[in-house]
Amino acid sequence: MNKLKVGITHGDINGVGYEVILKALEDERMAELCTPIVYGSAKIASAYRKQLEIENVVLNRIDDASEAREGENNIVNVVPEDLRSAPGESSAEAGQAALAALERAVEDLRAGKIDVLVTAPINKNNVQSDEFHFPGHTEYLQDRLADPGAHALMILCNDRMRVALMTTHLPVKDIAGAITREGVVARIEEFNASLRRDFGVRTPRIAVLSLNPHAGDGGLLGSEEQEIIIPAIEEARQRGILAFGPYAADGFFGAGRFVKFDGILAMYHDQGLAPFKALSMDNGINFTAGLPYVRTSPDHGTGYDIAGRGEASPDSMRSAIYTAIDIYRNRAAHDAAHRNPLRRQYHDKGNDNVVLDLS
Repeated sequence: MNKLKVGITHGDINGVGYEVILKALEDERMAELCTPIVYGSAKIASAYRKQLEIENVVLNRIDDASEAREGENNIVNVVPEDLRSAPGESSAEAGQAALAALERAVEDLRAGKIDVLVTAPINKNNVQSDEFHFPGHTEYLQDRLADPGAHALMILCNDRMRVALMTTHLPVKDIAGAITREGVVARIEEFNASLRRDFGVRTPRIAVLSLNPHAGDGGLLGSEEQEIIIPAIEEARQRGILAFGPYAADGFFGAGRFVKFDGILAMYHDQGLAPFKALSMDNGINFTAGLPYVRTSPDHGTGYDIAGRGEASPDSMRSAIYTAIDIYRNRAAHDAAHRNPLRRQYHDKGNDNVVLDLS
């Protein structure tokens, strides 16, 4: 059986992207598990290898993902040969290089040249251009990869919890207006579907967080819980989904209640990500659900403050690669199990030639 081809974009060349990629690939078991294909620059990768003294990672330079060698780490050049990195600095050139890697990898993902996509962190400011006018990877990938009418759901996950976001990259002043009953119901349904298909949870239990402090205190601190979130939870339950809440985020995480649920739906970015990152240590990852393709990434940023110093942990990048492979396999197993369900049949007594289909 051919190993899965894992496309890895280099992200911002002046951040910790190359460091965490090289350190993750330093483990020889990685190339035994999959076929890594980095989208970036062989020269910049080599420069970081020398600077960080990661000399035992060899990258096989190829022109196209179809040329990738199993059992080896591969790299496709997607940036100009004369491009140089400047660790710790934000630049337009770094943003263009990050976008070039992302666009080539997405093109190859759609063409079936790679099986899953893992993205190193980008700088959401310097990557902006006529081709990229999105607040982050999630929105870009929804535009490029989602089926018509589908929604890309951001899920932060590790072996302890899975946190999905009702809203993603919005200014705080716009959050309340973006939360609707229909939207909450839709995110609960999407989350439930992902937990089943992507994570193999047969009957997911989903906790829904409140928007306001103390879950609104019965309307004293806001009406969104009473008018939007609670009715949405009730509607989801009527559709057969085990949704509970709304829970005030501080008490929910502070008391450790998150361990009782398979998934947690947060109303906004920092409500979910702040406690997740505080509790996830270094192995948390970002997964984009709702796409016909698998994409994951580390849950940290570009790390300009430590870029090029050898201090970045590869644990999140390594987890992102492993999780992408796991989700790909979970989907395949789920789809196979539901594609041809066994038809329940029996022979009517006294007439063995008659078969009744009770499916």
